[in-house]
Amino acid sequence: MAGAAYGGGGLGLAGAGLLAVLRLEARAARRRVESRTSKQEPPTGDGVYGRGRGRVKPLVFVVLGDSSAVGLGVERAGETPGVLLAAALAELAERPVRLVRVAVSGSESYELDPQVERALAVRPDLALIMIGANDVTSRTRPSVSVRHLADAVRRLREAGAQVVVGTCPDLGTIRPIGQPLRLLARRWSRQLAAAQTIAVVEAGGRTVSLGSVLGPSFAQDRSLFSVDEFHPSAAGYASAAAVLLPALADAVGVWPERADRRRLRRGTVRPVARAAARAAGRTGTEVRATEVRGSGTGPLGTWARLLRRRPSDLPVPAEVGEADGLPVG
Repeated sequence: MAGAAYGGGGLGLAGAGLLAVLRLEARAARRRVESRTSKQEPPTGDGVYGRGRGRVKPLVFVVLGDSSAVGLGVERAGETPGVLLAAALAELAERPVRLVRVAVSGSESYELDPQVERALAVRPDLALIMIGANDVTSRTRPSVSVRHLADAVRRLREAGAQVVVGTCPDLGTIRPIGQPLRLLARRWSRQLAAAQTIAVVEAGGRTVSLGSVLGPSFAQDRSLFSVDEFHPSAAGYASAAAVLLPALADAVGVWPERADRRRLRRGTVRPVARAAARAAGRTGTEVRATEVRGSGTGPLGTWARLLRRRPSDLPVPAEVGEADGLPVG
């Protein structure tokens, strides 16, 4: 590819020049983001949400990952994805949901192991993992990143938890990143998202593409970003939660069929690698394992089903006060 772009004789000089530009762009973007990013994380929001507290065993919901899972960029617990989703799941399930956030800002996939340890300690029924952006910015090889992610999914599944992964967002929408780095960031993000999908589905989880959620809508509507122009705003996290909710609810059997009669676009069954490549560029696409004629694998590997759901307008509350949750003991 580089040879075709630059020609044989000038490859060394052109390649070195491009690399220097990319490094300068990366340093400038990092300084701009870090100068505006709040060092104060929002409260965890850990607690029990929904009616029937004390009378019904809560569904235990854990959130793992990086700053997008933490909710960095907002101030209130009720604006974070964990709380938004816990409250919505409680209403859909008609039972209390216990939220435990173990995500850590700045995490890369290789740092998931201690988060999984903390998650397993509370015996989760459902786990959400949001990770990948820091793997891209650190230029970690996708094969390394997805190995750690697959291990995390496998351990959670072996413990009995259903697992949903929000794949790497499209970093090509981040305004502080200039060209040509922005174009490369988009390519790297989608490559990682596709690799994550293959690994997660084969490990027994399901994925939801967050490409343009934290991408075209984000690129067009700057209100979805917080002041650092990197992390989502409260509206941005609500948008992401609305996309994730159907897969999470369906994973634990509480997504109402009536919601899909009008909203679910026709699912397509493909080998997982092809499904992953398609999902990476289509926001909100869910990918999960399936069977064809009673078999989970075909000539090209694991069978996967793509589901295109529009974002939910079912309960993803815009505001949830910290008092709605009960402290986790």
